[in-house]
Amino acid sequence: AIHLNDTHPAIAVPELMRLLMDVHGMDFDQAWDITQRTFGYTNHTLLPEALESWPVPLFERLLPRHMQIVYAINAEVLLEARASNQFSDEQIGRISLIQENGDRRVRMGNLAFVGSHSVNGVSALHTDLMKETVFADLHKLYPDRINNKTNGITPRRWLIQCNPGLTSLAREAIGDRFLDDIDAIKDLDGFAGDAAFRDKFAAVKRANKARLANLVADRLGIKVDPSALFDIQIKRIHEYKRQLLNILEA
Repeated sequence: AIHLNDTHPAIAVPELMRLLMDVHGMDFDQAWDITQRTFGYTNHTLLPEALESWPVPLFERLLPRHMQIVYAINAEVLLEARASNQFSDEQIGRISLIQENGDRRVRMGNLAFVGSHSVNGVSALHTDLMKETVFADLHKLYPDRINNKTNGITPRRWLIQCNPGLTSLAREAIGDRFLDDIDAIKDLDGFAGDAAFRDKFAAVKRANKARLANLVADRLGIKVDPSALFDIQIKRIHEYKRQLLNILEA
């Protein structure tokens, strides 16, 4: 499978169709079956920023073959929707890959949805809202396609690799089992009242802050006091990520 990690790579759907039809000589139905079985789409947010759309004239000028394929996919999807006899004209308009009201635009979220065998949200609430709001009509057409996969982290990267000092302290306290079974990290609860452990924990935290302060000084020429409170947001700069609130708080 190929993962469409949010809507931005949705152009991969018509690109795979192009390769299968134009390079490998498949007909539309065979290529469409393979494409849908290949892609899985994760939607990360319901905000318009993640449900991008592109003007049809721009699409036709830059990617004319892909636009032809998008039209063909859209015709297939709308034919299926109409044949089900469960959608109004307004709902058909929302299912369409082409936004017709105002400037005509290609809805990349809808393209990713119809081109994938699995569409997931990243929390139970988010997934329910996908079904009830932006993808309600597509969910009605394909009721088994949306599923939930709650966001998480891998401790191998976000603990063992990123924080070797804390990993060493945890291993010293509770052994190695948590390296393979992260639920075992709960064994650290028993050390919350251990003053010596708390001192070691604080020392690890201080050492990590000092490393970051040195990195900031080296790369940006800004001196940061390691004893200061660090409020870090590792996100792209965008108003919906709310960096302004961090600035106001600081």
